[in-house]
Amino acid sequence: MKEIRKEQDQLAKNVKGVNQKLRHRTMILLAIILVIGFGAATCRLAFLQVVKGESLSQKAVEQQLHDTEISAKRGTIYDRTGKVLAQSASVWRVVMAPANFKTDEQREYVAKNLSKILDLDYDEVLKETKENSYYVSVKRKIETKERNKILKLQDTLSEKYQLENVIQLLDDYKRYYPYNELASSVIGFTGEDDQGLEGLEYQYNKYLSGTSGRLISARNSQGVDMPFAYEQSVDAKDGNNLVLTIDETVQAVVEKYMQQNIITNKVYNRGCAIMMDVTNGEIIAMATVGGYDLNEPYTIADETKQKEIKAITDKKKKNKAYNEALAEQWRNKAISDTYYPGSVFKIITSAMALEEGVVNADTSTFNCTGSMQVSDRLIHCHDWNGHGTQTFEQAIINSCNPAFMQIGAKVGAAKFWEYYQAFGYSELTGIDLPGESDDQFFTPDGSMGVVDLAVASFGQGFSITPIQMITAVSAVANGGNLVQPHVVKQIQDSNGNVVQNYDTKIKRKVVSSSVSKTLNTILQHNSEQGGVKCGYVAGYRVAGKTGTSEKLVDSNGDGVEDYIASFLGYAPADNPKYAMLMFFDTPTGDNYYGSVVAAPVFSQIMEEVLPYLEVETEYTDSEREDLDVIADQYVGLSTEDAQQKISDAGLTPVVKGSGSKVIAQMPESNSTVPKGGTVVLYTDKSSAKETVEVPNLLDMSLSDVNSIASQYGLNVSVKGTSSTSGDGISTKQSIAEGTKVSEGTVITVTFSPQSGIAE
Repeated sequence: MKEIRKEQDQLAKNVKGVNQKLRHRTMILLAIILVIGFGAATCRLAFLQVVKGESLSQKAVEQQLHDTEISAKRGTIYDRTGKVLAQSASVWRVVMAPANFKTDEQREYVAKNLSKILDLDYDEVLKETKENSYYVSVKRKIETKERNKILKLQDTLSEKYQLENVIQLLDDYKRYYPYNELASSVIGFTGEDDQGLEGLEYQYNKYLSGTSGRLISARNSQGVDMPFAYEQSVDAKDGNNLVLTIDETVQAVVEKYMQQNIITNKVYNRGCAIMMDVTNGEIIAMATVGGYDLNEPYTIADETKQKEIKAITDKKKKNKAYNEALAEQWRNKAISDTYYPGSVFKIITSAMALEEGVVNADTSTFNCTGSMQVSDRLIHCHDWNGHGTQTFEQAIINSCNPAFMQIGAKVGAAKFWEYYQAFGYSELTGIDLPGESDDQFFTPDGSMGVVDLAVASFGQGFSITPIQMITAVSAVANGGNLVQPHVVKQIQDSNGNVVQNYDTKIKRKVVSSSVSKTLNTILQHNSEQGGVKCGYVAGYRVAGKTGTSEKLVDSNGDGVEDYIASFLGYAPADNPKYAMLMFFDTPTGDNYYGSVVAAPVFSQIMEEVLPYLEVETEYTDSEREDLDVIADQYVGLSTEDAQQKISDAGLTPVVKGSGSKVIAQMPESNSTVPKGGTVVLYTDKSSAKETVEVPNLLDMSLSDVNSIASQYGLNVSVKGTSSTSGDGISTKQSIAEGTKVSEGTVITVTFSPQSGIAE
């Protein structure tokens, strides 16, 4: 037993020893673990404090503070008379606080309703509801209809889920263009973020944009807004306003007649027009016809192109065609397209020669046999029979190419290039619009040969922009000063205070006032005699020049494919104020000459806008004799008294019916009646109901039109070439054939030259 006991005691000792060792080791291990753990914790704490401290602090602040952007109102764009061309109106932005959602049911409910109200993708909205944020912008620029639906949704969320402020409406602004497509290539448009993307909206974006404000509000640990005392705000600063040199009334008239002419002459590649004040460079109108609705800039305005793009099945090709069509309709042809100026440039060649004294306006003569040999090239005149011996003025009126090749040779290549630069063709005009193109011409390193000089003298062989052309001719018109064109007249702050004025900027003197005066007189004669009275406007002295320039085939560079018809004129010729360039790219109708396609449009526009611009009339005796008469009020008078008054006014009375008093008349009172025209007096109800059908009055001479119209008892008001010369053919009638009208109705018939001068 003792032995067993000893063994047990020894075993116990051994076990105790083992336990003591294990306990010791455990304590050591525990100590090590504690040291390591404490060290790791210390390191982590140091890392968080030192390395990540700023980031974590920022997150903590973000959880407690909510920063909301307050939109600034974009500045308004006005025309020169104060009419609003572009304006931002109040709308709303929908924002969401997804961190306030408590269940997936709430998220799904909100995503379903928001996507339906705002026409958004459900999955995208649902994704936004799961963000750990108190501010997510869902959609901008919603209008009243959508706003009212959002307000109802807010009420539902409050009642159904006790969710407050999870969806909010913030003030926002949306850009509107009251005149839709008017001056679209000039004004431009903004994007979804209110940043300017085209035109003046882009060019003056930093002035128009303003500065956004901020609203910083505090939230408690549950994400609920704390009282107003915890808010801080910085007010938004509204953008500045632009006052343009553009006149909306003139712009509308220009676009109206340009559009009509593009249809009449089947102009393939659009057209443009610029009206400029020659004294200060202010652009009164600038139109690229074939533009777009500024309120829908991403919609293709050309319906034919719309259909063509829609018919493309390949997605990649379709997108390419769509993007190209957009770029084309946004393009401002007046400053971005280059073209051969053609005979309009003869104004500049003439100015060079007169200024250098190499020709004399009174004594110099030039012989034209129908062509001229220049080096190895035979260059023809438009009149292959030749003009014979001509004076300087006759050469301009005849638009004789051989004469101008002789004039160019007298100027010489070096001087020609010097004046080319002086007139601003080798540089940008500096107009305050984006996208201005540079010229494409020879270099002044001696590469301009005799043939280059010969064709350049009559406006071929180099390309320039329309804005360069009208700026240069304005220098000839205004006494020799090259002025910088501009479309912004003034910048104002949101209270109407002037921030900046854009005054006249004269770049340099190009020619003398005497040269200017000489050419103004000659070009006035040109409009009254040459090019079948191109640009003539009764009561105004107009100076001008037509142009018909060739477009070369790009694929091979050696053949003529199409033409550009243009006319550049200004008035009054004896004291120039307004110049206008008409430019039609690729007319595909019966004619392509500038004298036929462009000049009549110039006359139509100037006839309407010069009186509006308060340019005084100065009628010749013959013009005064042909002035229209304003019909008086004859209703209620006896037939005898009415007939006497009509005869005294130089008109012819015609009585219809058996009554003794006038109960109706045509034309009506205060309307315009052509000199020598007819006033029909209706004396009973049955006669007042009588009508006639308007006949076809197109493709006829003036005498034929008058003869046919008189057979139907209709008056004819003549516009265009035949209004003064009796030449030309009728191309348009204001009331369509077959329309039923009363006898005495006035129909406006427009005439154009039967053939043009190949300038």
